[in-house]
Amino acid sequence: MVECSPSRHTRRRAAGFTLIEVLIVLVIVLAIGAIVAVNLMPRRDKALEDTERVQLRMIESALEQFYLDMGRYPTEDEGIAVLWDKTKLEDENEQSKHMGNYFAQGKKNLKDRWGHEYGYRPVDPETSGAGEETDGRKYELWSNGKDGEEGTADDIKLDESSDESDTESGSGGSGI
Repeated sequence: MVECSPSRHTRRRAAGFTLIEVLIVLVIVLAIGAIVAVNLMPRRDKALEDTERVQLRMIESALEQFYLDMGRYPTEDEGIAVLWDKTKLEDENEQSKHMGNYFAQGKKNLKDRWGHEYGYRPVDPETSGAGEETDGRKYELWSNGKDGEEGTADDIKLDESSDESDTESGSGGSGI
């Protein structure tokens, strides 16, 4: 009597996957990864903008501390660099009132996440145009965004309300 043993082909197939099967699984995993990445990119950009707004609020706080000490906001020539470097003060007599670095973390040479300087400009109510919205602010503070150019769509400004983005996303929250 002759015994029927499994063929070599059957034994080999049971031992592993074929190249085609591995390639099909790889394509499926890559397709799912691409779909996830495309859907998460807008959220990443929004998170980066929100981080910049937090940084702008930190600078705003330092500007208010500077105002309390000096009785004025920095001039355009002094810029925000005067917040950590009192030698930038235009009037050397004011250096004694300057309280050092106005940032708790001791930050110096602040730049946005794209490596660009923050924009700062004092607002003079007499020279600002009648149509300009300043919301009562004494200065403008902004990041030029990813492209580094002022006045483009990716600029992140201090006076932009986060409440608008909350209602657009459907949460309708208070922006906190």
